[in-house]
Amino acid sequence: MARLARCLVELSHTGTIFVSGGFMMYALVEILGKQYKAERGSLIKVDLLDGKKAGDSVEFDTVLMISDGENTRIGQPYVEGMKVLGTVGESVREAKIGVTKFKKRKGYHRFLGHRQRYSLVKVNEITS
Repeated sequence: MARLARCLVELSHTGTIFVSGGFMMYALVEILGKQYKAERGSLIKVDLLDGKKAGDSVEFDTVLMISDGENTRIGQPYVEGMKVLGTVGESVREAKIGVTKFKKRKGYHRFLGHRQRYSLVKVNEITS
């Protein structure tokens, strides 16, 4: 709802949100084997994009579905000719998780820590 703050929004009695000036176009895109919802101007957190630095542009052509509020196109498996263009932001690391291995009465214990790395991608546009 915060993204729509610039638009005039009214709530009908059925709970449907109407936005003046049309609907937000969005696409479901597959990036590194995972699916993300991408809207123009949104920031998505994806697994680390190797070889990409902050400020680099990226193009994802594995669009699974696209909707503009009125029309929805579903790919089989991908929507042909559609692309999501974005810019790589900073790389961030998730909080550390700990994995412990332990065997009772044997004096064996191991602790492994892991911090997942992510890239932030700003979606610039969804084009055909």
